[in-house]
Amino acid sequence: MLTAFRNAFRIRDLRNKILFTMFIFMIYRLGAQIPVPGVDLQAVQNFANQAEQSGFVGLLNLFSGGALTQLSIFALGIMPYITSSIIMQLLAVVIPKLQALQEEGETGRKVITQWTRYLTVILALLQSTGFAYLFHSGQFTQGVDLIPNFTPR
Repeated sequence: MLTAFRNAFRIRDLRNKILFTMFIFMIYRLGAQIPVPGVDLQAVQNFANQAEQSGFVGLLNLFSGGALTQLSIFALGIMPYITSSIIMQLLAVVIPKLQALQEEGETGRKVITQWTRYLTVILALLQSTGFAYLFHSGQFTQGVDLIPNFTPR
């Protein structure tokens, strides 16, 4: 196995892909440690301790790689992308134009991938806004306001 790993680094294209993946992973792990500005860190720590015992919060935290209970800048993780991919696959069954794009080959898949990315940005904005309201209201965190100075306009 070690020789296979060593041989993988001899192939330039494969080596670049492995290094890029490791670089992106390090950026994500760094961003998962940076809290969102304006968050009460003591309340977040109490929330994280309570979340370990909660099944639903624990599941959401699992999908975000532990970033949700830290209220980090990457707290959403890959949830918006997975959700938008599922939505696009379901819409391809319902909308004939999307189904035709899927069957078109590489060109159609590129268009669907681009639309999926646009939908990902929209869903990320909606989910982050929803989480901000939820964490500010205290309903999700047993009455604790994690974002005390949050005043939507």
